[in-house]
Amino acid sequence: MNSSSATPTQKSLYTQPSLPYTNSAIRTSLDRDGLQPGTANGGRSMSNLGASFVPRGPSQAPSPAPGSFTSTIRGQFQMPRNNSSQDAGNTMRKSLDDPDNTYGTGQLLTGLRDQLTREMKIKEGSENMLEALNNKKAKQTKEQRYKVEAELNISNQKIKNLRNQITELQKPKVPATPTRNRMEGLFHSNGLRSPQSASRSITGSDYEEPAESPTYALAEVLQALEVEGLTPDYYVQHANNFVELFKRHPTLKYDLVWSVFGLRMQVMLLSESREVVAAGYRMTRYAISDITSLQKIRALNTDYLVVLSLIKERKADVEREQALKFVRAFLEVKGGISEVSRSVVRTIAAVAEHAEDRLRSICIETLAELMIRNPALVLSAGGLRPLADALGEGTYEACESLTAAFLFLLDAPQRREYLRSGNELEVLFVAFTDSLFAKESVLKQNAKAISYAMKSWPGLMTLSMYNFRAIRSLVSCLMLPNAIIRETVIELFYNLLRIKSPGWAISFLAGRRLTTYGRVATLKTNQPKTQQSDDESEDRSFVDHYTSLLLAVLISSGLMSGLLQVTRETDNPMLKRKTTLLIGEVLKLASILLPSTWSSELQLLPDLFIDASQFKEQKHFGATGTVYQISSVSRTLYRSTPTNANALSNLENSSLDDQPKPHMNLTLDETTFRALLVETQVLSSTNASKWKWDIILKIIEGPLLNGKRLDEAIKASKFVKRIMSFYRPFKYKFPQARKTRGNEKFVKVGCALMHTLLQTPEGVRYLADNKLLRQIAECLAQCDPTSGLTAQDPMFSRERLTETMCSGYFPMIGVLSGDSRGLQMLDRWRMINMMYHIIDLKQQPDLIKLLLQNFDYSLAGHPRVLLSKALTAGSKEIRIFATTVLRKYSSRARLNGSANQGVGDSKWAIQLLVTQLYDPEVEVCATAIKILEEACNRKSYLEYIVECRPALDHLGEIGAPLLLRFLSTSIGYHYLDGLDYISNEMDDWFLGRNDSYVGVIEASLARSFGEIAEETTHRLSIDEETFEMEGDVDAQVPPHFYRELTRTKEGCKLLRDKGHFEEFANTIRDYGMLSNDPEPMLKVKGALWAVGNVGSMELGAPFLEVSDVVENIVKIAESHEVMSLRGTAFFVLGLISRSIHGLEILSEHGWESNTTTLGVSLGLCIPKSLGNFFSYQPWQHVTVTKSQMGLPEEETTVGARIDDDPTNARILQLIMELGNTVLKNKAMTELMHLKTRKSPGFSQAGLFKKVLLLLECHQFRLNMRRFAIDLFEKTIMRQLVLDEESSDEDPGSDDDDSSEGRTERQRSIGDTSGNA
Repeated sequence: MNSSSATPTQKSLYTQPSLPYTNSAIRTSLDRDGLQPGTANGGRSMSNLGASFVPRGPSQAPSPAPGSFTSTIRGQFQMPRNNSSQDAGNTMRKSLDDPDNTYGTGQLLTGLRDQLTREMKIKEGSENMLEALNNKKAKQTKEQRYKVEAELNISNQKIKNLRNQITELQKPKVPATPTRNRMEGLFHSNGLRSPQSASRSITGSDYEEPAESPTYALAEVLQALEVEGLTPDYYVQHANNFVELFKRHPTLKYDLVWSVFGLRMQVMLLSESREVVAAGYRMTRYAISDITSLQKIRALNTDYLVVLSLIKERKADVEREQALKFVRAFLEVKGGISEVSRSVVRTIAAVAEHAEDRLRSICIETLAELMIRNPALVLSAGGLRPLADALGEGTYEACESLTAAFLFLLDAPQRREYLRSGNELEVLFVAFTDSLFAKESVLKQNAKAISYAMKSWPGLMTLSMYNFRAIRSLVSCLMLPNAIIRETVIELFYNLLRIKSPGWAISFLAGRRLTTYGRVATLKTNQPKTQQSDDESEDRSFVDHYTSLLLAVLISSGLMSGLLQVTRETDNPMLKRKTTLLIGEVLKLASILLPSTWSSELQLLPDLFIDASQFKEQKHFGATGTVYQISSVSRTLYRSTPTNANALSNLENSSLDDQPKPHMNLTLDETTFRALLVETQVLSSTNASKWKWDIILKIIEGPLLNGKRLDEAIKASKFVKRIMSFYRPFKYKFPQARKTRGNEKFVKVGCALMHTLLQTPEGVRYLADNKLLRQIAECLAQCDPTSGLTAQDPMFSRERLTETMCSGYFPMIGVLSGDSRGLQMLDRWRMINMMYHIIDLKQQPDLIKLLLQNFDYSLAGHPRVLLSKALTAGSKEIRIFATTVLRKYSSRARLNGSANQGVGDSKWAIQLLVTQLYDPEVEVCATAIKILEEACNRKSYLEYIVECRPALDHLGEIGAPLLLRFLSTSIGYHYLDGLDYISNEMDDWFLGRNDSYVGVIEASLARSFGEIAEETTHRLSIDEETFEMEGDVDAQVPPHFYRELTRTKEGCKLLRDKGHFEEFANTIRDYGMLSNDPEPMLKVKGALWAVGNVGSMELGAPFLEVSDVVENIVKIAESHEVMSLRGTAFFVLGLISRSIHGLEILSEHGWESNTTTLGVSLGLCIPKSLGNFFSYQPWQHVTVTKSQMGLPEEETTVGARIDDDPTNARILQLIMELGNTVLKNKAMTELMHLKTRKSPGFSQAGLFKKVLLLLECHQFRLNMRRFAIDLFEKTIMRQLVLDEESSDEDPGSDDDDSSEGRTERQRSIGDTSGNA
């Protein structure tokens, strides 16, 4: 704005006129409502600016309190202070605006140099901090590192600007007229405005506006919002500018003067325009900084405004949405929940109850978050009812998050009392038991919520109360004659038991016979996913342990009888087959996961065989068919699941290299061979789309391995010639094919062809003379800048590699690199040299990845050298990728190797991985650590890694897992002991790391339970190709120091000498049953995990007998009040059962586990009596009145229900009747009659406050709340918010006009609800 437009901008929206300052009378910062201090000569008050900006200092500390102003303008009205950070800025401004001032250029240069020195120190400190953070774990310091990097960038920019200013000031200056701009009207005669370049350099922010600092920009925005009578777009635009400014400069909100900003905010929120009100909420939300700012905001009577906005009609959704976001912003501030009033929560609950409201979902989510933070507040505001309704109706899409809120409350006894025993979660089962009104969408939503609840300890414990009443009702739903309910429940059981259906399940469900899948199902079993370690059998994960307990609960609740009844009664063949498959899966799981006392009885299926043996009855035929189907399914599942017994034998047939295997007899007669060639259609057509590629592959992998047949195919027919012609790049057949799943067969055939040609001398000669390799070399040369060949559209460009089958040439090159003759061919056409150049130049990372990924490194030669070059000289991305390539060469058994083979050919890979531990990038080191940790699962590999003597001190926490693995052998123990690692690490774990482990493993288990079965367990993922970790190390569980320590006798001796195990046992005995103090409970959890990990080792199990701590752990598992702590004890007992001694001790306390045929425990122990474990009794529900923090409701609302004026008293009585569905219509009619008669009560602020208090303390529907508020004059809200009501309207109000008095009076609509 220009200075000529100052007259309208001086109009204030306040009731009090603004007074300009003078030099002789300057008001203090508490009395002023604008920038501190003001100016005397502008004719315009500095109160119009309302904010301040503190230059960034080296400490980065916030201002002393929000609202204080520390602008550099202060120096013009106060005496300069020594060592003040603002003096230099004042000096620069005066020197730049007035070259003849007394400071002089010398002092200005001194100030700039001082600032430059300070920024250099800030830069140095930021660099030191960044270096320290890089040495820590990347995930934990990610946010801190981003902040330090941002600080470093700001310092660099300021240093650059300051150096430019010093250079400019040292040059001879030519007098010039400062540029006038839109801010000059504010400072046109006081010399405060500096030229643009200086202004930008002095601001010190990371965002440089063209003409002003953030301080001036904020002042201009607030001044613009002071103007009245303009269009809504004007205010919305300036509010958006305010928000953008705060996004760029977040620290501005700490220096905001609330006496000015608050009034601007109030006036915007009182606007008649919905867009302006929404902009006001958004602007206020971005101004929130801490709990103090929330208190100041509430002191401005925003509770009234939020309630008014939320009850508005649907056409005001933009305003309602921003009001709700404003309330949610309170939850993001530490302690902000205490500033959310009961009136606001009651209104949000009313919106959540309105089924057709667009904001219902976000209101439900808000109530759930509030319930987690402060359940008493939500309970007193009636917010529990809409949450329970949303959970039971199945209409809320995010049902898992809503269920999680209830589970959080159910976990601890002090939170559990706010819920009714056996009520909140059981509403999920109503949709299943009501078969007449079952809807598929509601059933699926509730099934998701039930699955989420039953995969958590609070959910399983709660649903198992009353003798498994809820779970039994779910199983009994299988008996209802409703196909939708039955199918949904069966799908739920598949999900709960984490069953992944085998590959043949789809065809089986479609009606095909199982006998056709006998061979197909066993194809994958030749390559088992896991391998036993040298010392111990394979352990089951914690997920399997939990699944075993869940399976036992379902079986005891009648699962098998329900499934068998479905097979007998259903007429749907698809559902019958699906149920039969589930029965087979359950029987197989029971034999694997449950003790023999459970599974042996279950396998008999007595009810089914009783029906099948009744030959004269009609049900005999159905039962016999079911027995046959179950038997077929069970046999097929057994064949399709690799077991521990055949794992080692099958390992001998496995190969690291995916080389093709012959599918056909090598010795075919000539007639049969020629018939096969004709059948491929290759000889009759040059169109590759007509060829039969499956037959081509069989011929290549079979008869062509015979040199005679290959020579015949080359010379006597065009079979090989046409196939080779198809793959030649410049024929543009194979490289032009789109990159789809269907075209992957071309790559498979091409790799098989390369492999076959390399097996015979005839094939080697033909391949060497063929144009294929020469043309591939030419395409590769197009990507090598040193070759001299260029192409406008290279064959191996990024686009072609992504969209076409050009990338298929690299697997073929990989096949050649696995053979010495193939390497000679690559070297003949200079392809090896080109690959060196491509890796050196780093211009095509995608091409480099393809090369590294497809090379065969089994032979020592150029491929390993290329990989080593990429590991050390490549970019960060390439180094990480190359490190990952080493995984399969360092962690798996080699071809024809035994389970106990030595390191062998993997030495080179391990050496390269150890070298990667010294990479300057932390991500590369972390990748190498993970791969080496997997390699340590085999003892011979572990010993060789220790022989390499890797130094891991510089990696800190990242290298800790690998060092822990070293402890599992005596060689590693002595190596670490020589480094003084063991004693230091042991003390570290005992003093703190053991407690930190609790959070790590609970987060890991939460992720595991939240994932689908394919991603968490190898138990049924028989079709997956992913690599699984070996041995007894669970993929989801982080390593524990004491577990690794007790693998050796030396470690057990050290543990005994230190006495740590006794300390853990004493902690469990002394504090194990506490349930109300989080700190001792954390200690108990840490002690439990330590004891469990020690007891899981055979060498550590004697510690359990000496301390006799198992009895205390069993007591915690069976009788502790905290449900999640029972779950921790359950998992710990599973760890203890992995050792023979531990299993014997548990059997004495009524727990048993499944074992192998050799008697080795699988660590899946469950109680013999489920009733002892699920022993929770109903608890006492806390009523609403007891949960209130203030006086009881009858006393808090007694003043709101009465009034001295009989008309007002009648109005209050009618308002109360609006909550009664019987009386509401009559009450609405009478209230409208009173309004038409212009009753004076509808214009009184005192009566309006009483109505608001009634709405806060009682349950009213959303439309009734809107009706009650609309009865009153709109001007009343302005009186309440701006505190303009007179004393006669509110006799009970305090007459004190001080700011502190208003704050206390306005903190809540109801005095008792603010702290609820």
